[in-house]
Amino acid sequence: MELNQVAVPAVYALISFLGYPSQILLSYLDPGPLTKNELILSNTALVLIYITYTKSVFVDPGRIPKGWEKKDGEEPRKMNGNGEKKGGQSRKWCRKCDAPKPPRTHHCKECKRCIPKMDHHCPWTANCVSHTTFPHFLRFLFYATCGLSLLAYFLWIRISTLWANRNLPAYLGPSPWLVAHLFIATVANSITLFALGVLFIRNIWCLAVNTTTIEGWEIERHRTLVRRARHFGGWLDGPDGAKVRIEKQEFPYDIGIWKNIKQGMGTGNPLSWFNPFAPTPTLSTGLSFETNGFDDPSLSWPPPDPDRSYRRFPQSSSNGAEGFTYSEANLSSEETIAAFRERQAADAVRRRKPFLQRVETKLAQERRNPFQDELEYGSGDEEEYEGGGKSGEGSQSGEEGWRNSEGERLKDFGVDEEVEFYDEQEDDVPLGELLARKREAASAYQ
Repeated sequence: MELNQVAVPAVYALISFLGYPSQILLSYLDPGPLTKNELILSNTALVLIYITYTKSVFVDPGRIPKGWEKKDGEEPRKMNGNGEKKGGQSRKWCRKCDAPKPPRTHHCKECKRCIPKMDHHCPWTANCVSHTTFPHFLRFLFYATCGLSLLAYFLWIRISTLWANRNLPAYLGPSPWLVAHLFIATVANSITLFALGVLFIRNIWCLAVNTTTIEGWEIERHRTLVRRARHFGGWLDGPDGAKVRIEKQEFPYDIGIWKNIKQGMGTGNPLSWFNPFAPTPTLSTGLSFETNGFDDPSLSWPPPDPDRSYRRFPQSSSNGAEGFTYSEANLSSEETIAAFRERQAADAVRRRKPFLQRVETKLAQERRNPFQDELEYGSGDEEEYEGGGKSGEGSQSGEEGWRNSEGERLKDFGVDEEVEFYDEQEDDVPLGELLARKREAASAYQ
């Protein structure tokens, strides 16, 4: 049984355990049962937690409509009616969905589709935190943190009273079952409060600066590439010996705290931010986003990454095998086509050695150059490589196995890493789609 099949019932059970039995427990411990106002406050918080969590689970994270780039009706980086710079048509293409991707969209391996403004796929809601579900998810974190903090306060009063009366005879105190229940409730509440509190603070920060969890990973990745490129005159090696210029690029979607909050919560009304029945943001507002204009409008996000590039030229055989050997004579026509597509998909990605291995090899080859003696990799300015360190280990090899400072990879956020990491190139649109766009553009001028 997979985690996503039991996670949601387990969370509902945890909410119920910390909500209702705890109220019964508190009524048997000194200094006495909860007051009427405390009961009203506790049960109100409990109802709000149930509502917001249910919405986080069952609200559709969104899907990209077909022909969205035509309905949007905007050219890339064009000004809208309010004078705001918008990211209109995307130049990125999802090979899994066989469709263009709007800005800030990622392909989720769990939902099996592209999700607008995907933050991450949350296993505890079995749903994506996205443009449409983020406000509900944030409200759930807020009310859960408040409710757990309130319960922690009530438990602390009972624990303090119990400790103050520790010298009294045992028969005057609570039974062992009540003490065990108190201990279990305190531990469960403390761990849950800590985890959700940290997650709530992190999401508040993401809301304030208008980033998603995935985009935070991309920002750190870009900073890593900039630091690496600084050692090589601003250039890094791409596939097939190509050189890629790496320049510092600012995150384009941070447009100011107030606008960031309005965009993330779907409204500028502070009362709606706390309303558990607030409407879900419309999908149309998640297909294009205002930018801050700090960099050239022609630049896209994420910035160029040499390890996200496709192999441009076929590799010659080095194992002495004969070329053009047909070894699938026994396959049916359907199996032959399927085998060809598997080879085509596998060939689209070039497995590269980790950056550390590539640099060390290059330094070994250039050791005769006295100027290279000053370049010592591993001085603390570069990033570590996680994921094996040996070539030929599938998705664990090369820079697609890169981890951020917290040890996270794209796949840890629910992203289909095998597809997404290599779909961020702006020139991967199929030829048929390019020809169709060219015909549409030509007809528009007629």
